[in-house]
Amino acid sequence: MVIMTEQNDADFRLWELKVLNAVLRERSLTRAAEALDTTQPAVSKVLARLRAHFGDPLFVRNGQAMNPTAKTLELAAPLHTLLTAAGTLSSPTPPFDPRTSDRMFKVLMTDTGFSLMLPPLLGRIAKEGPKLTLDGVPLDSKHFELKLESGEADLAIGTYPKAPRGLRRQHLFYDRYVSVARKDHPALRSLSKRTGFKAAHHIVVVASDTGHAAQRLVQQALEAEIAADNIMLRAPSFIVATLVASRTDSVATIPANLANALAEQLDLVPIPPPFPLPQFEIAQYWHERYQRDPGHRWLRSTSHDLFAKSRR
Repeated sequence: MVIMTEQNDADFRLWELKVLNAVLRERSLTRAAEALDTTQPAVSKVLARLRAHFGDPLFVRNGQAMNPTAKTLELAAPLHTLLTAAGTLSSPTPPFDPRTSDRMFKVLMTDTGFSLMLPPLLGRIAKEGPKLTLDGVPLDSKHFELKLESGEADLAIGTYPKAPRGLRRQHLFYDRYVSVARKDHPALRSLSKRTGFKAAHHIVVVASDTGHAAQRLVQQALEAEIAADNIMLRAPSFIVATLVASRTDSVATIPANLANALAEQLDLVPIPPPFPLPQFEIAQYWHERYQRDPGHRWLRSTSHDLFAKSRR
């Protein structure tokens, strides 16, 4: 039985296994040395150490060939697996090329995000990464951090004052709230005044359904100003509120970017609310694990380039 010293054990590393694999493949010490860009004496020295370690000759010379023993053939499969895994672990992360990648990114967004941000993001992806795909996931403000943490989603775009622990954030832009009413609303001229605004029928978007952290403050402000009898609908999303406002005499209070995007299409008139409402920040959030991921960095950079720069 061969007893190796602690130092010998420490020295028995990847290089020795590469030598064993090269001799097994080449059946020649000379060719193995050439393949490894080393000398034949160096290969012979390593082979001697391996023989001592395994207590087996490993190779038997037959003319010019080095034939493997039964022990070496037994080691061949696990040796190949180990060296393949080691090569994967030691290789640098390959660069991300959107032109050839078929990766699917899962992005959490609000209803407003789907309407305003998804189209330009998809347009950029189609142009730069024709094989890339997006999976749009509704943003749940209560659980979005769990979806990022678990890997169910790659990126979230929305508004939260602080990023939960373990998440990164990057500012995109600021937005504000405006009210909208249809162009032929019978009380359109009076809606910019507090009395006219309070007297109108309203659609209030329920904060818990939107994924907008700031919406709770807006909902509370509207409910404090408007009599309960004048709240005609509590809507689950800004899109629903906007569509209903375009077809009724009710007023909806929605993000300004959404109002500007849909006003002409739906014949709506944006109206500054007659009392202050909070400005809110839109940012993108991701888990720490993706901070250095090349593909994820490309996605974040693309999103930032589209939405932060376009709103400066």
